[in-house]
Amino acid sequence: MESGPLISIGLPISLFIIMIGIGMTLSARDFHQVTVKPVGLIVGTVAQIVVMPGIAFALCWLLSLPPAIAVGLVIIAACPGGTTSNLFTLLARGNVALSIVLTVSASLITVMSLPVFTNFALQLYMGAEREIVLPFGRTVLMLSAIVLLPVMIGMAIRAWLPKLAHRAEGAVSIFGGLVLAVLVVALVYGIRDRFVELMILAGPSAILLNLFGVALGMLSSRACGLTRPQALAVATELGIKNGTLGLMVTLTLLHSSEMSVPSAIYGVLMFPIGFLLAAYGRRVIPSQKKSDAAVAAGLSEAS
Repeated sequence: MESGPLISIGLPISLFIIMIGIGMTLSARDFHQVTVKPVGLIVGTVAQIVVMPGIAFALCWLLSLPPAIAVGLVIIAACPGGTTSNLFTLLARGNVALSIVLTVSASLITVMSLPVFTNFALQLYMGAEREIVLPFGRTVLMLSAIVLLPVMIGMAIRAWLPKLAHRAEGAVSIFGGLVLAVLVVALVYGIRDRFVELMILAGPSAILLNLFGVALGMLSSRACGLTRPQALAVATELGIKNGTLGLMVTLTLLHSSEMSVPSAIYGVLMFPIGFLLAAYGRRVIPSQKKSDAAVAAGLSEAS
């Protein structure tokens, strides 16, 4: 399950380009709205940091998972959303600003919460006491390099070259879809020898965790009065996780290939769900151009 050059080198570069494109769709006003009305940020962060690990523990009990698989499921559940969640939110016409803020806030909190949940799972399922310390500086640097910096570049392009930014939005969606399709193929190919075995071991729990996360995001957001684009952002953030971080914890810090299975399987399964969310969002949420045309038509009728 080691990542080849396509994933380790090509994916970060592709995501950097994609995040620039996402930044082209944003303005400072978008982030201002998130902070002025922080309900979405609060709901998404609490669900991501607290509720999702709780769901994982419940699934471990209900499905009687093997100890190593159970620990691995808790780890991926405790991981924050990845940069691909921002891309899927864009494809679904969700609130991208909220998605990015959720990614950053949850990722920074995860530096402290992930070791806590991991150690608790180790003690509960394996009777082990281990101390895991995620590299804070490296985590912040990675997020800054792949999320914050390219988004700021994209926002600057939108501010200085708005026509270019507007034309590039469609191209970014197409490029993002192609990158994600290639990534799915690469992930499946990387575990091709044990794909069936791993799917039987960790597939059902990973699928259920993903579906519960998406449902939790949609239902809790709508219950709190969030708009459909905001609810889609929260649901995507809970469903599309940073599988790379899960693999880093299990393979690098815990040195357990078996514990890495849930992260690897989840990393494959979350993409079809993400595409379904994107298709749903594009079906129920009108594009910005259609919204602008509707507003213009309403104004002309009123006059």
